[in-house]
Amino acid sequence: MALEKATIDIVSGTNAGERIPVLFNPTDYTIERSNSYKTTSIPGLGGPLIHFINGEADVLSMELFLDDYTDKPKAGAKGVREQADKFAALLEIDNNQHAPPIVRFVWGKLSFTAIIEKLTRKFLLFQADGVPARVSLGVSFKEYRTLPELLRNPRLQSADKSKRRVIVARDSLWLLASREYHDPARWREIAEANDLDDPRDIAAGDWVRVPPLENVDGPVGRF
Repeated sequence: MALEKATIDIVSGTNAGERIPVLFNPTDYTIERSNSYKTTSIPGLGGPLIHFINGEADVLSMELFLDDYTDKPKAGAKGVREQADKFAALLEIDNNQHAPPIVRFVWGKLSFTAIIEKLTRKFLLFQADGVPARVSLGVSFKEYRTLPELLRNPRLQSADKSKRRVIVARDSLWLLASREYHDPARWREIAEANDLDDPRDIAAGDWVRVPPLENVDGPVGRF
């Protein structure tokens, strides 16, 4: 069974449809995912409040090799420097879309649509005349998804109705806003809804009204 070669397909831009074959398949690759959080310091607490902001795009990282030390390229064929430059060109701004092109890394069942976030070229070996003969490429692909794709699985929605909450010991409008809106800075909306000039003018056992969020693009609430 023939060894299936990995490729980098150009999805958008002037060179859309072009396929760049990977000379040697990577020995391994890493897929990394992270989330973005915001920390807010509240006076009197032993640590900051942590609020989820959004999920980050997956990052596919790998190391690719280019080598023509033992088998020198034939006349007219591109050497490893030119091949490495072709990879680097994928980070250049495309004249048609005014941004670097979208690409797709394909290897067997793995198909990863992304932009190339980072490329490191390390020249490892040289011919007698100083021409590079071996190059290591450290590549980071950041997953690319369109807005409709991101909206297919919507997360939480803003609250659409007012709620009443009771104040417990050592509670505050900051903590209440953090629990309801995931943003302690929205304590002012609760204060205004309850005609509170002083946000500290509450006591355990008091009932307060938590209004719905009018800015649906802001931090989300929860039911």
